Amino acid sequence: MEPSFPKLFTVEEANALLPKLKEFLEEVATHRDAMREKAPRMEPIIKSSISNGGGKIGSEYGVEAYRLYAAIEKVREIGVILKDLDMGLLDFPHERDGRVVFLCWHPPEERVEYWHEVDAGYAGRQPI
Repeated sequence: MEPSFPKLFTVEEANALLPKLKEFLEEVATHRDAMREKAPRMEPIIKSSISNGGGKIGSEYGVEAYRLYAAIEKVREIGVILKDLDMGLLDFPHERDGRVVFLCWHPPEERVEYWHEVDAGYAGRQPI
């Protein structure tokens, strides 16, 4: 059974979205990096949070986690799938030869120029 997606993108539609998606990816990277910076200080806070609620650092970490979620959600709401936070790898559901596949893009590529089967992933990328 083919997977169902709310939107199927043409290559042109995917390319037109890249400027907006690049902005969203910058936002994702900012919050991802902020969480990574705070993560080493979280273990003792998590252990003591039962009695003190996590304190300021725990609250800041929670805020960054929410901001990261919100940034990822902006991408998802468009109908695009963020596959890798570090690479900024995006998949756009697309119809090719009567079946659903993914158009695949990541920075620093200038345009969407690859596709892959839904179950093939990045390693299965092929030129459009």
